[in-house]
Amino acid sequence: MDFRQLEKTSPHEFWYDLRHQLQRFIYERSNEAFAAGDAARDAIRTPAELESRRAFLRDRFIENLGGLPPGDTPLNARTTGIVEHDGIKIEKIIFESRPGTFVTANLYLPPDVTSPRGAVLFLCGHHEAAKQGPEYQIVCQYLAHAGLVVLAQDPIGQGERFSYYEKELGGTTVTWGVTEHGYAGAQCLPLGDSLGRYFVHDSMRSVDYLMTRKEVDPNKIGVTGNSGGGTQTSLMMVCDPRIACAAPTTFIMNRQSYMYVGCGQDCEQIWTGMSALGFDHEDILLAMAPKPVRVLAVTSDFFPIEGTRRTVERCKRLWELYGKGDLVDIIEDNSTHTYTRNLAAAATEFFSRHLLGREVSPDGSGIQEIEGSRLWCTAFGQVRGEIAGARAVYEENVDRVAEIQKRNSGVPDAQRKEKGLGWLRERVFAGRKPFDLNPRFYDQSQVDDVKIEMCFWWAQEGLFNHGFAFRDFRLKGRDLPVTLAVWDGGTTCLQPHARWIRKTCAAGIAVVVLDVSGDGPLLPYRFNGGRDELDYYSSIFTLGDDLIWLNDSLAAMRTYDTLRALDMITAWPGLDAGEITGYAHGLHGLYLQLAAGMDKRIKDVEVVGGIGSYAEWVRSRHYDSFDVASYTLPGVLQYFDLPDLERWRKGTA
Repeated sequence: MDFRQLEKTSPHEFWYDLRHQLQRFIYERSNEAFAAGDAARDAIRTPAELESRRAFLRDRFIENLGGLPPGDTPLNARTTGIVEHDGIKIEKIIFESRPGTFVTANLYLPPDVTSPRGAVLFLCGHHEAAKQGPEYQIVCQYLAHAGLVVLAQDPIGQGERFSYYEKELGGTTVTWGVTEHGYAGAQCLPLGDSLGRYFVHDSMRSVDYLMTRKEVDPNKIGVTGNSGGGTQTSLMMVCDPRIACAAPTTFIMNRQSYMYVGCGQDCEQIWTGMSALGFDHEDILLAMAPKPVRVLAVTSDFFPIEGTRRTVERCKRLWELYGKGDLVDIIEDNSTHTYTRNLAAAATEFFSRHLLGREVSPDGSGIQEIEGSRLWCTAFGQVRGEIAGARAVYEENVDRVAEIQKRNSGVPDAQRKEKGLGWLRERVFAGRKPFDLNPRFYDQSQVDDVKIEMCFWWAQEGLFNHGFAFRDFRLKGRDLPVTLAVWDGGTTCLQPHARWIRKTCAAGIAVVVLDVSGDGPLLPYRFNGGRDELDYYSSIFTLGDDLIWLNDSLAAMRTYDTLRALDMITAWPGLDAGEITGYAHGLHGLYLQLAAGMDKRIKDVEVVGGIGSYAEWVRSRHYDSFDVASYTLPGVLQYFDLPDLERWRKGTA
C-alpha cells in the first residue's frame, strides 16, 4: 500500500457510511427550530401578542443584518432622460442610496397625473438586465396603465450596477448576479453583516425617493417583485413599516420545504441566526398584518408551492384577529419560476384596489416590451463605466473593516482578549450536545516504515469524526508526542503531505490527521446538481448556509471537532496527550488555529498557508472563492482577527 491507496481507505469499507450524517444532523437541528417557530406562532392569541413578536423579530432581523446604514444622506437624485411609450412616460433616474453608491431606476408615470396617488416599488429578481428585462417591463406597464406610479430599481450586481465592471475591460471581473452576490456577500459575514443590509437599504432609499415626488401619496406605497425581487420585497415587509401593502412573488414558501429541495440560496437570502429565533416565511407575512398582502406563486417552482400554501393558510387566522381576514390571499398560476402576465394582472388588481381605491380588470394584450438600452440611465449601460469613484459592496466592506479596527484599537488588549475568546467559545460550543467518544478502531496498515491506525469517534451527539494515526514502526510500544494535523481533505489528501508525515514520524513524533465534519471521507453525497461539493451553491455551501441560519457555521462546528480530537488523542493508545503540537495547513488549518487559541493542550502550531487574516481577505477585491463556506466565521472581526489570536496564544504584545 502507498499513500495514494491509503487515501481511499475509509469507514465505509468496513462498518459505517458516514457521508449522510452532516446533512441529516443539520436537517434535524433545523426541524427543531422550525417546530419551535410554529409553536410560537400558534401561541399568538391577541393582536398585542402578534405585535410584540413582530417588533422583537424586526429588531433582531435588522441587528442580524448588521444594522442598517444611515438613511438621512442626500439622495442627489437626477433624471437623465425620458422615454414615451404607449401613453406612459418613463423617467430614467439615478440617485445615491449611500454617498457614492448610485442606484439606477425607471419611474413609470401614467397619463394625466394631476394629484398624488398610490405608487409601487418594483424590485427585480435575478435577471442580468434587471429593470430593462422584458418580463419586468411588462409588469411595470400593467401597473402604470392602471394608473399607478411605478419605480423599477436595479439591484446590486444587475442591470446597470455590476459591481466588478471595469471600464478598461469593457466587462466584469466577477460575473453578475448570484456569483457577484456570493462573492461580495461572503466578505460581509466576518464583519457581522449580511449582503441583505445593502439590498434592503437601497430599497428603503427608493421609497425615500418616491416620497419626494409630487405625483406620489407617501401613505400609499406598495412593493412587489419576484424571485430575488420577492426576497427584496420580503426584506421591505419586515424592515420598512412605511409599506402600505405588498405582493411578494415566487419567493414565499417555508424554510423546511425549501431545505428538503436541497437548493442553495443567494447571499442576500441568508439571514444569520433567524431560524434559531423561530423565524420563518410566516413571519414575513405577519410583519405586515393587518395590512393587505397578496402572495403570488407558480405551481412548478423550485420554491415549493406546498410550502407557499401552508404559509398563507397558517397566517390567515392572524389577520382575522383584526377582523380583516380578507386582506391576505394567494394567487397561483400554472407556470414555472417567473412573474407571469397572469400574476402581473393579479398584482395590478390588488394594488389598484388598495392604493387607488378602485377595481380594475387589466387587459395586457397590447403591452409590448421596450428595447432595453432605451431604458438605460447611464450613457453606456453601467454606472462604474460612467461615474468615477462609484462605490459598491466591496468598498462598503473595506470601510467597515476600518471602522471596526479603529474602534477595537481603543480597547485595552487584555480586555479585547477576554471578550474575543469568550465570544469564540460561545460560538464554538453553543448548541453542541456532549457525547462519549466511543472510538471505533477499525483497521491498521503500513506504508514503508510508517504504521497507520484508523479510527472514528463521536465528536458530538449525531456526528462522527475520523482520523489516521501515523508512527514509525520502530517506536512500537512507546507513548509518542503527537502532532495533530488539520488540512483540506484530511485523510483523502495524504500524498501532498507524505514527505512531511514521514519526516515527522522519523523524528519520533506521531501524526494524527483529522477529518472534520463534512470533509475527507465524511464529505456529504453530492446534491444540488452536478457541482463540486465545495463550490458555490454546492452541497457544503448549502449546508453551511443552513448552519448560518441556526446561528452556527462550518468553521465553528469544525473547531469543536478539533477540540474533541484532543480528547481523542487522550484515549488513543500509544499517544502522549501531554505533548501535543499542531500543524495547520491550507484553508482548513483555520480550525486548528482557532482551537489552539482556546485550548492550552496544544503547545504550539505551525501554520502553512490559510487565509492569514480575515481583514486582509475582506480587503481583497479579488480572491479564490472555492470552498468559501468552510472558512466563513460570521462576526469574527467584531472581536478579533487571526493575528490577534496568535498573539494572544503566544502571550506577546
